[in-house]
This record gives sequence, structure tokens and C-alpha cells, in this order.
Amino acid sequence: MQDGTGQRAWGDPLVGFANGADSLFDDYKVHVGSESWTPIEAMALAFPDLEIAPEELTVISWILPQTEATKQDSRARTHMPPERWARSRIFGEAFNNKLRQAVVDALIERGNAATAPLLMPQWKSFRSERFVYSSLWSERHAAYAAGLGTFGLCDGLITPVGKAMRTGSVIARIDVPATPRPYTDHHAYCLFYAKGTCGECMDRCPAGALSADGHDKNICGPYVGSTRPYVQEQYGFEGYGCGFCQTGVPCESGIPEGIDL
Repeated sequence: MQDGTGQRAWGDPLVGFANGADSLFDDYKVHVGSESWTPIEAMALAFPDLEIAPEELTVISWILPQTEATKQDSRARTHMPPERWARSRIFGEAFNNKLRQAVVDALIERGNAATAPLLMPQWKSFRSERFVYSSLWSERHAAYAAGLGTFGLCDGLITPVGKAMRTGSVIARIDVPATPRPYTDHHAYCLFYAKGTCGECMDRCPAGALSADGHDKNICGPYVGSTRPYVQEQYGFEGYGCGFCQTGVPCESGIPEGIDL
């Protein structure tokens, strides 16, 4: 957490795998945007001279859950982020970038071509007519493909260790069996969509960005940005954060009770 205490930013991770030829990645081009990379497209950019077939690739995806201490602090707040949450967002994600690179380096050292899409110079996020904000590679969509969770009303990924988490991925030319996906519906673990109940994340959102219609990024994004002066003044570092829709809700730390597994 980079606060001098030696506290971990994350709990114990989950890891899943998806095959590079999984048709979901082509589906993302239809449902997310035509700019969305498939694994083979990302690998071709990283290794333009490498002849490779999509089925030779494996997407390695991981979930880094927030610690109980961080979730407890966030649960008690209703407006600006607690220090632990802001630190995990900034320093915890810096660690996540180091982890991406470490996995890539370890694989390459063993003779396996590998790349972390979010670290590639060609990766970018952009304004999307349909989704407001989008990117060439989505870590949450990679995790969905790797059997690690489904999307909630707030667009967060509900995983077996909850929605309060961050995620990362690497694409590699390795042969690892794909993790079975125990779902076919991308909202399968969300009580609001699966059962018509809950909706507690709507009440948790301090910006009013969540409704029965889903997640309004035009409201959410500016609110998250507005937390920067508070983090600087109160905690003494450049950062930001929110995450209230990820805590104090039934899916905070696992797949909520009532979901048919």
C-alpha cells in the first residue's frame, strides 16, 4: 500500500485461462466494438514476425481482490474514498502493472511469446458512441472469457471472491486448458438481472450514476475525477478512487446468495 506499514494491497488472487480461439473474443467485436482486439490481433502487433494460430494462444487472467480492511473502510463511507481504497487504486494498480510485466518476462525467458495488452504501446482507451468509454482490450472481458465472473448492474465483474477487485491479463503462446465457464449469461451472478431483486449498488453510488437502466459513465467518470483534490489534501498523494458500488453490497466478497450455481 506504500504507506510504510507493509500492508498488502490485495488478498489472495484467482487465476483463469481462455483459449485464444474462443469465439467470445470475436463476439466482443460485435457487442463491445469493432476496435476490440482478439488475442491473435494483440499478439500480431507485439510479434509481427511470428507465425501463429489463434488456438495456440492462451489468455491468462487474474483477479486481485480488495483486502477485508479496505472493504471495511469503504463500507463505512458514503462519499469520498477512504485512504486504503485510494492507495489500492493507485499503488495496487502500479503493482498490477509490475505483475503483468513479470508474467510476460517469465514466459519469454522460457521461450514462450507473451504480451500484456494493457502495457502495449498500441493500447488505448477511447470515447465510444455506444459505451461512452471503451478500450482496445478490456481486462474484465478477458476475465469473463476465462471463467472468472460475470457483470453486474454497475458494470463491475462479480467473481467468486467478489466485485471489490481489480483484474489483469497476459496473452501467451502456451498450451493451458481453458477454465470452464459455469455461466452462459453475462449477468448470471447479478441478483438484479438474474432475480429482479437487490439493486443495492444504486443506493451506494454517491453520484447517482446507477439506475435500473444500468451504469451512466457520463456521470460516473466526472465524479471519480472529482475525488482527486480530496485524496491529495487528505492523504498526501496524487490519486483518486470511488468503488462504493463494489462494497456494502451482497456481491462485495463473493457470488451473492440466491444465485443458482
